[in-house]
Amino acid sequence: MFDPSDTPRLYGVPPGVDFPRALVEGLRAHQSGKPPEVLARVQLIVNTRRMARRIRELFDAGPPCLLPRISLLTDLGELWDLAHIPDPVPPLRRRLELVQLIATLLDNAPDLAPRSAIYDLSDSLAGLMDEMHGEGVAPQAIETLDITDQSGHWARIKSFLGIVRHYFEIGGAAPDVETRQRLVIERLAALWADTPPAHPVILAGSTGSRGATQHLMQAVARLPQGAVVLPGFDFEMPAPVWDALGDAMLSEDHPQYRFCRVAAGAGITPTDIRPWSDISPANPARNALVSLALRPAPVTDQWLRDGPHLRDIAGAMANVTLVEAPSQRQEALAIALRLRQAAEDGRTAALITPDRTLTRQVTAALDRWDILPDDSAGLPLHLSPPGRFLRHVADLFRTRLSAESLLTLLKHPLAHQGAERGPHLRLTRELELHLRRHGPPYPTEDSLRAWGAAQKDPLAPEWVSWLCACFVNRDYSGEIPLDHSVATHLDLAEKIAQGCHGTGSGTLWLKDAGQEAQKAVTELRAEAHHAGALSASDYSSLFHKILSAREVRNPVDPHPHILIWGTLEARVQGADLLILAGLNEGSWPESPKPDPWLNRALRHQVGLLLPERRIGLSAHDFQQAIAAPEVWLTRSVRSADAETVVSRWLNRILNLLSGLPDQGGQAAIEDMRNRGRLWLDRATALEDPGEVPRATRPAPAPPVAVRPDHLTVTEIKRLIRDPYAIYARHILKLRPLDPLMRAPDALLRGTVLHEILEGFIRETLDHPEHCDHATLMRHAETVLAENVPWAEARALWLARLDRVADWFIDTEARRRTLARPVYFEARGRATLPDLGFTLSAKADRLDLDDLGQVHIYDYKTGAPPSTKEQTSFDKQLLLEAAIATRSGFEGMGPTRVARAVFIGLGSEPKELDAPLDTEPPEKIWAEFHALISAYFDPDMGYTARRAPRNADEDGDYDQLARYGEWDQTDTPDVTKVGQ
Repeated sequence: MFDPSDTPRLYGVPPGVDFPRALVEGLRAHQSGKPPEVLARVQLIVNTRRMARRIRELFDAGPPCLLPRISLLTDLGELWDLAHIPDPVPPLRRRLELVQLIATLLDNAPDLAPRSAIYDLSDSLAGLMDEMHGEGVAPQAIETLDITDQSGHWARIKSFLGIVRHYFEIGGAAPDVETRQRLVIERLAALWADTPPAHPVILAGSTGSRGATQHLMQAVARLPQGAVVLPGFDFEMPAPVWDALGDAMLSEDHPQYRFCRVAAGAGITPTDIRPWSDISPANPARNALVSLALRPAPVTDQWLRDGPHLRDIAGAMANVTLVEAPSQRQEALAIALRLRQAAEDGRTAALITPDRTLTRQVTAALDRWDILPDDSAGLPLHLSPPGRFLRHVADLFRTRLSAESLLTLLKHPLAHQGAERGPHLRLTRELELHLRRHGPPYPTEDSLRAWGAAQKDPLAPEWVSWLCACFVNRDYSGEIPLDHSVATHLDLAEKIAQGCHGTGSGTLWLKDAGQEAQKAVTELRAEAHHAGALSASDYSSLFHKILSAREVRNPVDPHPHILIWGTLEARVQGADLLILAGLNEGSWPESPKPDPWLNRALRHQVGLLLPERRIGLSAHDFQQAIAAPEVWLTRSVRSADAETVVSRWLNRILNLLSGLPDQGGQAAIEDMRNRGRLWLDRATALEDPGEVPRATRPAPAPPVAVRPDHLTVTEIKRLIRDPYAIYARHILKLRPLDPLMRAPDALLRGTVLHEILEGFIRETLDHPEHCDHATLMRHAETVLAENVPWAEARALWLARLDRVADWFIDTEARRRTLARPVYFEARGRATLPDLGFTLSAKADRLDLDDLGQVHIYDYKTGAPPSTKEQTSFDKQLLLEAAIATRSGFEGMGPTRVARAVFIGLGSEPKELDAPLDTEPPEKIWAEFHALISAYFDPDMGYTARRAPRNADEDGDYDQLARYGEWDQTDTPDVTKVGQ
């Protein structure tokens, strides 16, 4: 196929050319005029399976011919004469072995790193081993590095690196994947050097970024019938620029740096690389402009020298659109609109970005038009339904069972799928309502069985038994062998998926995501014995990492012309429109991940890859993609929390164009931006809700017959301040849904405080000698232990009570000289016969003195309401006094009220008397009668937020009242409802 040559054969395909198509056309051209079997003897080696499929599709499209033998780089080890090289050790096994070694190292030297980092360290160390194998770097090369600063950090690193020496000493007996690949390539290169193959061998699509791959490229290029075809080779770069790419420390991030290394390894210069085919790029002028913009630094002098020689800048950027969106949401919506337009026009459009958050936003925006893009990356397994389910189950072993974690699993779509899913959901709903209203926040077997005994559902007893068997009494403290943890974890997951009457594992392992999850856990089960014992927390973290390394494709057929690619896929496929999105620093290019082992200078000394290698590969992908016929360049000016920084490549292009105003550079930028603004305006118009009349301030006036005929004294304050809340709660029968995880809030603190003080006073009533600090704190510790499961809240509340305990005991002694405690949590009620209305109360404490007068006390954990507040709004104690004078409290006749006192136990404890002298019970009761009479008027509405204590105070029913569309200065809109 090839004419004899004294130099290695290196060919290139320029950016903007469909590489697989150019490769196929070049193969046909090279065998033109030759017998058809010549093409059949060609061995074509490509680097990805996707490229192999694309090449096969192009050949299948015709004209008919015999096909070359297409193989992958990773399949070279399957040749019969390389069978003596052992199979590679599974990557998971190697990582689990390192987990055991690192755990042992940390046990002996716990200051090296936290145990929570065990799997991250093993994964990072395994990655370093792969790189060392691939680049042919032995551990001795790292150990002999000249480190002038003998810091403790370097000593710790050498401790970890000592772990990997064993794996290099065993050599090819149990090779890693990268080790075996290098052994295969070295053996193949040696065989070819002794006995070159007579058939043509072509290596296509690789950039030579890895040492082992570059070694193979050199071997293929030197074969008598061998050739290497490079993708995206920049034929526009002059020789002096190529010469400037020699230093990796300065040029690793340049898109063409790898080709410079390949050419140097082959003993030629990059200018000796020849075009593979006659296919020209879509826009040569744009290729020249981008090539100049991306030259290695310093570039300003080159722009000044070579910029004026650029031709047809307007034509070069005519089909380039620049979208600079104010937010990532607007960026995603503009992209979705353009993809929708492409779908309507029947054109192939591809979104290219490494930002997976942005691709998910675009996919969600396309869903409104029922367009499902073909996403090459799929969904990370740990975010799929089986992945989330398995992770939630793993968390059961490391944390105490909470109501949140219990209901998260019970409501998961994979839970209880074996049988009777409907009854399961019904019981789950009832359990959730119970836990929200009554708790406990950390369910136990006793609490669950007590709830189940009160249920009338016939399935409830067996369902609760299944709950208890699966979720409670799981104490996995300490370290457990990994194989035992995996078996226990998967057994429990299948029981939860099976349900109380089901069989098998429900639907856990079904469909694409379930099958992929089963492959992951099967591999983990098979390799688990290679790791040691781990804590439940370490196991959960390890399991999460294993799942996150896998992906699952969406089983639904996507749109054939709307595609989402990673940067790698863009190298091997073509589209009518390419959208290069997320062009911000940290997104594209992505920031190099921090290396815990070696800095870039040490990496360069020892011969490892620099962190900028990935930036260089991304730059090469960008240079290829921007050369497409039609291109969108998009970025968001702001992220969720800060201004963004424009991608270095886009920044260079804009700076170069802005410096060429006489050649139309500035005008080209404005045209690009104007095209982008058009789509941003469309995105804004799409989300513009239009003008909708604002809601008025509601004051519903329901029929008198449905209005409440019973309220408590604490609700009267709400009736005065926010009547709409009374309407929503008592007439609409709406009540706020309690939080799932009940927090140690003020309500619970008040309940606990009342119980503590009641127990203390009952004990000391007949034994005043026990009325001391120690007795009060003993009661406090007991009640807190029984009712407050949060250790921090218990300690805080105990400390607060301790600060006011002496004050309470001293004032309690004075209260005992005035009257004797008689009733606790006393219930009372009084009626308005003419209105048929009942007012009820529950007094914290009632004391009786020698004259038969009652002393009413109410405990407050914070500051009690002021006298002015009691006079105007907070009439709790005043109304309780009125009830007492009307024989309202059980066991008491009509009684004169001597005192009504708030006992405030906040940071500044104090007693505050209700203003009975200015607000006697008779006056209060008359005012109360007038208030209730007003709300029995059919024309009286329940006004929203009539007199809130603070303007920024949130109400339980503000959303229902559509507060925000109106404010408190608006006139209430009294509307009769339910007539």
